Amino acid sequence: MAQSKVTTTFVELSAQIRRFVSRIVLPDDVEDIVQETFVKSYEADLKQDIKYTHSYMLKTAKNLALNHVAKWDNKHNNSLDTGDDYQQHLKSMQLEDEVTSKERFLLFCRATEQLSQPVRKCFILKKVYGLSQKEIAKQMNLSESTVEKHIAKGLLKSMQYMQQQEQTSADHEHRSVTTRRVGK
Repeated sequence: MAQSKVTTTFVELSAQIRRFVSRIVLPDDVEDIVQETFVKSYEADLKQDIKYTHSYMLKTAKNLALNHVAKWDNKHNNSLDTGDDYQQHLKSMQLEDEVTSKERFLLFCRATEQLSQPVRKCFILKKVYGLSQKEIAKQMNLSESTVEKHIAKGLLKSMQYMQQQEQTSADHEHRSVTTRRVGK
């Protein structure tokens, strides 16, 4: 059984088609494009007589490669569009985190306002400015033991205040949501 003109041409051109296609698509896709070139050319030859098989195959390979690149580009542009959504979501989350952080800082400031003057000063020098107990004791003219107690007291009272405020806020939010549900 004699080989068709397309099969003979493909055997002769396959190396050239590979080199040509490799300049357009990624290396992993070259073999698929080359095989598809043969299939498309063979199918076309079954439907009609291809006069210039050599040119037809090269043109088919080129079109398949360009279509492949266009599909890849469209696919990745769409994923970039969703990437914009992702970026917007990240910005939104960052904004929420920033607001939450500022709210917590304000809550911390209110908590420290509730402390007595010496406890507040020791606590802030330790937690905000990062001074050692020894440095604080020297600066405030107190014993290290007293500084340690003031810091512990400041931490305990501040934590209790912040937890109480957060619980009150959560309770208020819960009541607000419940009221809206009941009201509907």
